[in-house]
Amino acid sequence: MLLDKGADVNAQGGRYGNALYAASATGHDQVVQMLLDKGADVNAQGGRYGNVLYAASATGHDQVVQMLLDKGADVNAQGGMYGSALQVASATGHDQVVQMLLDKGADVNAQGGQYGNALKRSAAHTHELQAPDQLECGPVLNEQGGMYGSALQTKGEMSPHQV
Repeated sequence: MLLDKGADVNAQGGRYGNALYAASATGHDQVVQMLLDKGADVNAQGGRYGNVLYAASATGHDQVVQMLLDKGADVNAQGGMYGSALQVASATGHDQVVQMLLDKGADVNAQGGQYGNALKRSAAHTHELQAPDQLECGPVLNEQGGMYGSALQTKGEMSPHQV
């Protein structure tokens, strides 16, 4: 195996940026575990998704997400088009991943990405202006940020007939 021959587990390059990133995005949990055991950087930044946890969250690979969290992946790392792993998991309907991230302390109020925060991202692509059950709205409901402003403004822009 290449790793046994001295291949750099954190070597950068290619479509995904590094081997852990590629294995996480594609859900190859055995490869992810092997790379983690060999010292792969669980918080490496780069590539299309921004970071490894975001990649696994975007594609809904809950077992990989759990492995990354167990190895200390930064649950609030910024990256990717939607800003964070929580935002992309919420946007893509991966409820189990959302819950896992929240259980590890993901910040529902974290600002970043195209929509600003997880509630606004969810509002852009749901049929009603409602937060997923796991998201406590609180003051974030009226926060401004992202390209549309508040959650209500986002919903009005994306689906005005459902406001």
